[in-house]
Amino acid sequence: MKETIIPIGPYHPLLEEPEHFKLYVEGERVVDLDVEIGYNHRGVEKLSEGKTWDQVAYLVERICGICSTSHPMAYCLAVEDLLGCEVPKRAQLIRVVVCELERLHSHLLWVGLAGHFIGYNTVWMWAWKYRETILEICEKLTGNRNHYAMFKPGGVRRDFNKEQIEYGLERIVEVEKPIQMLTDAILDDPVIHKRLKGIGVLKKEDAILYSAVGPTARGSGVPFDVRKDEPLDGYKDLKWKVIVQEDGDVFSKGVVRLLECFESISMIKQALSSLPEGPIDADIREVPPGEGCGRYEAPRGEVFHYVRSDGSNMPYRHKIRAPTFNNLPTFKASCKGETIADVALITASIDPCYCCTERVAVIDKNNNKKILGEKELLKLSVEKTKDIIKKLGKTPPLYRMEI
Repeated sequence: MKETIIPIGPYHPLLEEPEHFKLYVEGERVVDLDVEIGYNHRGVEKLSEGKTWDQVAYLVERICGICSTSHPMAYCLAVEDLLGCEVPKRAQLIRVVVCELERLHSHLLWVGLAGHFIGYNTVWMWAWKYRETILEICEKLTGNRNHYAMFKPGGVRRDFNKEQIEYGLERIVEVEKPIQMLTDAILDDPVIHKRLKGIGVLKKEDAILYSAVGPTARGSGVPFDVRKDEPLDGYKDLKWKVIVQEDGDVFSKGVVRLLECFESISMIKQALSSLPEGPIDADIREVPPGEGCGRYEAPRGEVFHYVRSDGSNMPYRHKIRAPTFNNLPTFKASCKGETIADVALITASIDPCYCCTERVAVIDKNNNKKILGEKELLKLSVEKTKDIIKKLGKTPPLYRMEI
């Protein structure tokens, strides 16, 4: 039989970022698929090695606009793990507030996009309308709607005053009722049930096999949540529960995100109501040689940062793993057998963040050694530019490219 391949991407309305999926199909049915990545690599880990410990917290905010506080959280936890540092209680709860606000606006963003993808633009507009209230709270408490620049190793950079706390509590209570209305409307809609239930099922055993994380895993019955399994100081005293759904389909992943919104709202109210007086910074002056790991439950799942210090004022090595690195391969289990019309929706259901995940290296499979690193790739790029200039008969640039 003739093999038919349908490309999705690199640029596609349902892909928030450039990625290239290849669908192998028989008629309307998808029998296999592959993904080609590499469009978004930005070399963040390498950049980190040239920044001070304090500057890196700003750098990792730029890994992802949506998870702009989850990466700093995991990075700060890694540095604090290296130091054996205890963060002041007030700073711990301020971190919880900012992180849960991020989870809220991220989940509402996904719900809105999911509604748009299936032609339910009312869901899209409602979700983003209520998300706007969350962003206004973020701006009032931190000074920014995104990229809050709040976290630093040892604590937070800015405190909340009384007016900010009262505003946060008032607005988070105000937005809870509309989000409940939106959730009830979605969970009660027979068309959405018909459209999303049984679609893109990721079985529990496959979720475990692929080491899926976040709502992708919890939507398949895997009760894994770093905030509960490895409780951080700020979360230990708060009352909340891990949301789990058993069916593994697109609908289940949506239910997990919607119900997690109310857990986040509850945690924000608890944290803002119980902020103790005291310092917000452990005042770290230097980082000795050593290594540390930081894990945090970002809206998309576990984010992991590893740092190694040689005693200087910047990381000797910084390794980052974003949730999409784990979740993306699950499409092999969830997309096969589905129709072409559903594949883009299924891949979107993991709430992918490709630019968080991009890594690039060429490995010699015979000896398992890396043969193309940053310098080699840059050299190839420069040489290609020179070839193009030569073929076009143009004059080379006057500046010199250095490797």
